[in-house]
Amino acid sequence: MKTEHSSEAALLLEILDQGYERRAWHGPNLKGSLRGVTVEEAAWRPGPGRHNIWEIAVHAAYWKYVVRRRMLGGRRGSFPLQGSNWIRRPGDPSEKAWRQDRQLLEQTHRDLRKALGDLFRGKGRKIPVSMIFGVAFHDVYHAAQIRLLRRMFADVRRHQ
Repeated sequence: MKTEHSSEAALLLEILDQGYERRAWHGPNLKGSLRGVTVEEAAWRPGPGRHNIWEIAVHAAYWKYVVRRRMLGGRRGSFPLQGSNWIRRPGDPSEKAWRQDRQLLEQTHRDLRKALGDLFRGKGRKIPVSMIFGVAFHDVYHAAQIRLLRRMFADVRRHQ
């Protein structure tokens, strides 16, 4: 028999996953929006000083890290990359570097899921429901932004 507690956990995990990787009614999730993005697309900027897809992916990873850190009371400054929030990318515009940063996003999502599950099993602080909703909405917002940047990139390349 499911308890109210396990139903809440399942709902929050579902919301988190729909924003990142699970099929949802709203359309593309973050992971799906990044599927097939080339190094060239990821590094392309729509204008001077504008963020690129690569930076958006790392930004999403950073905020998943922040939510997890706040949930568990971890120390600041433990994100694997130097900087916070918007981290300039790419330093090395290679396929390997792009793959590593996508893997960082994947790992921070897995770590956040695990932390949320641990909280429901009583291994942490209070469940930050609004932060879980927030990080899921953040993923969906940036998924749409990435889709738009991919279309812009294709249009620019087509007209060159």
